Amino acid sequence: MGSLFRSESMCLAQLFLQSGTAYECLSALGEKGLVQFRDLNQNVSSFQRKFVGEVKRCEELERILVYLVQEITRADIPLPEGEASPPAPPLKHVLEMQEQLQKLEVELREVTKNKEKLRKNLLELVEYTHMLRVTKTFLKRNVEFEPTYEEFPALENDSLLDYSCMQRLGAKLGFVSGLIQQGRVEAFERMLWRACKGYTIVTYAELDECLEDPETGEVIKWYVFLISFWGEQIGHKVKKICDCYHCHIYPYPNTAEERREIQEGLNTRIQDLYTVLHKTEDYLRQVLCKAAESVCSRVVQVRKMKAIYHMLNMCSFDVTNKCLIAEVWCPEVDLPGLRRALEEGSRESGATIPSFMNTIPTKETPPTLIRTNKFTEGFQNIVDAYGVGSYREVNPALFTIITFPFLFAVMFGDFGHGFVMFLFALLLVLNEKHPRLSQSQEILRMFFDGRYILLLMGLFSVYTGLIYNDCFSKSVNLFGSGWNVSAMYSSSHSPEEQRKMVLWNDSTIRHSRTLQLDPNIPGVFRGPYPFGIDPIWNLATNRLTFLNSFKMKMSVILGIFHMTFGVVLGIFNHLHFRKKFNVYLVSVPEILFMLCIFGYLIFMIIYKWLAYSAETSREAPSILIEFINMFLFPASKTHGLYPGQAHVQRVLVALTVLAVPVLFLGKPLFLLWLHNGRNCFGMSRSGYTLVRKDSEEEVSLLGSQDIEEGNSRMEEGCREVTCEEFNFGEILMTQAIHSIEYCLGCISNTASYLRLWALSLAHAQLSDVLWAMLMRVGLRVDTTYGVLLLLPVMAFFAVLTIFILLVMEGLSAFLHAIRLHWVEFQNKFYVGAGTKFVPFSFSLLSSKFSNDDSIA
Repeated sequence: MGSLFRSESMCLAQLFLQSGTAYECLSALGEKGLVQFRDLNQNVSSFQRKFVGEVKRCEELERILVYLVQEITRADIPLPEGEASPPAPPLKHVLEMQEQLQKLEVELREVTKNKEKLRKNLLELVEYTHMLRVTKTFLKRNVEFEPTYEEFPALENDSLLDYSCMQRLGAKLGFVSGLIQQGRVEAFERMLWRACKGYTIVTYAELDECLEDPETGEVIKWYVFLISFWGEQIGHKVKKICDCYHCHIYPYPNTAEERREIQEGLNTRIQDLYTVLHKTEDYLRQVLCKAAESVCSRVVQVRKMKAIYHMLNMCSFDVTNKCLIAEVWCPEVDLPGLRRALEEGSRESGATIPSFMNTIPTKETPPTLIRTNKFTEGFQNIVDAYGVGSYREVNPALFTIITFPFLFAVMFGDFGHGFVMFLFALLLVLNEKHPRLSQSQEILRMFFDGRYILLLMGLFSVYTGLIYNDCFSKSVNLFGSGWNVSAMYSSSHSPEEQRKMVLWNDSTIRHSRTLQLDPNIPGVFRGPYPFGIDPIWNLATNRLTFLNSFKMKMSVILGIFHMTFGVVLGIFNHLHFRKKFNVYLVSVPEILFMLCIFGYLIFMIIYKWLAYSAETSREAPSILIEFINMFLFPASKTHGLYPGQAHVQRVLVALTVLAVPVLFLGKPLFLLWLHNGRNCFGMSRSGYTLVRKDSEEEVSLLGSQDIEEGNSRMEEGCREVTCEEFNFGEILMTQAIHSIEYCLGCISNTASYLRLWALSLAHAQLSDVLWAMLMRVGLRVDTTYGVLLLLPVMAFFAVLTIFILLVMEGLSAFLHAIRLHWVEFQNKFYVGAGTKFVPFSFSLLSSKFSNDDSIA
């Protein structure tokens, strides 16, 4: 309990590291994760530090490893999932590892470049083959043709696209053929028409299959085109337009024999390229498989090495430049482990002079370290989300483990819903070592990290659901009701009792819409239900009135106890920090103010429950009226709850009134008296001073400590601590603001706890509506179709129960429980202005990497 109740005691240690052993010593410290380094070179730029070259070398290795991981992932080669974490590489092996990685990168880049070049050539040859196949049908050609100048043929009988016809006309005809993307065809054709003024003939044909673009690798739809043109100038224009539209142009054969030779050559080259490409891919896969075996360990080693050099850059050199000096925060219980780590690093480096450490005093506030395990980590995260605790103040997480799930369950109280939540959390707990859960997506990971919170929330909801006797909006009769309906019949009583009491008869039962059970009639009420609320209330028309009264009073009682407990925890803080005057001048007036008003309200509620029975219930006064009269002092005498109530209430109001000025003025006047009685106060404790330079209260506190302990260390303290100007107005204003906030907060915070009642009511009503709209309809169908209809109704009911009542209502109750802890409970004692202890630990380095993420 000690570590969770209050943060660990810290000390500032100075490490003296020999230049030859610093790397090994920090490697040993990183494996154990015991210390947090302080930056001793804050005024030095990160580019001017001693080990900036080594950090750049690590970044270069990171770049190579990122490239390797990307190539391995692209080749669908599984990365080994070993949990072993190799140590940081020795300095003598770093250059060898760098050479191996650089050599591997150069080889991979060359092989990958050759593979891409072969693949591009292959795609171009495939495109050329398709182009030749499609354009073969565009023009009719003779096998061998010698141009002659004959009489012009009739244009009606010969096509303009006939090559022989063009030759007869004596024109100088040229061809451009290639492939163009489908989306650019129309714009391409319009541009040719406008630029060439109709001196071109364009023929298209769509390819049956999609081809991969050699440049981008994207699989798209292509069109084969053949452009016929007259004249060299038109030909230059056509080629420029083709380049603008990124057309893939290929030579067009002039004769059928040339086409056949090109086709045969293409087939041979494509076959050879396929063979070479397969062998290149096999070799590349072999290289990547070999690299994948060690890439994970190399990634971890480089990260550790880079972290070590970052820490070394935070150290300073002594005047001889032979020794590095580092300052670290270390828990006092881990000091022996720190010494062993330094000895281990010195022994591994083989140094003759070992590195050593010593503790030094300081005035700075140490970081906050609270050790957690997998069970307490979730609750500590809830507290840290509000603010990291100040050094050595009381940690609310210890009490949050119980109070948080309990307040959630008060708002979520349902046996059935709580049991479903408990089973879900239990499933996560039992499978917590499953790798897919720990590496899941953000939402499921959130549920997994809070599995123990969900487990306790579900367990406490089962408990409060049994108290409310609520299971999916229905009551469960486990022990038998304490109410007896048969005792209300007139036939079971004597004639005298029938004349005195209002009993039931056959006519009453036939004609009355509602029947009232009178607990004053003998035999009707046989005693309270053994555990929770009697199930007969589920049938009553005034059930909501009864539950509202019960839950409202319960919410007020729980809230006042919760806030009073927070004020009491503040006393532990004052005693630990040796501020005993705060106990008498702050905590005691706060407790008196709280208990004299709201504690008395609890007393009246419980007293009314115990003192009045069913027979005297009509004579019981209203608690609300009595509570208001407590402050109004009515002139006429009222029938109170107990004899002497007016005198008790006057005393309580007097104590409340007296507590307010003490709370406002007690602390500032006491600190003023201390300041006027001394010129300077000093105190040291455990190697550091519990004084923040901007705290006027702490300056006076040092003097009060001397008074309490009877120490005569005035002169020494004055030499150690510089006296600061005492600002009484600032202290008075701060205390006045705190007092006003507390007094008004007691009222508003008590009202805020009524959310326990409101959300419990809302949850019960939603559950009741869901049952009435679905399950009741399904259960009322006749037996012929009832079974067929009941199955989908039950499935729909289960889905809505999970998403509305478990997820949405559960999230609402969760947020309100957080608010009650942060605002109403923790502000009574918890400052939360500390800094978290972040140790230099290799276990905090991420071991995950992806294609688009660099190694951090």
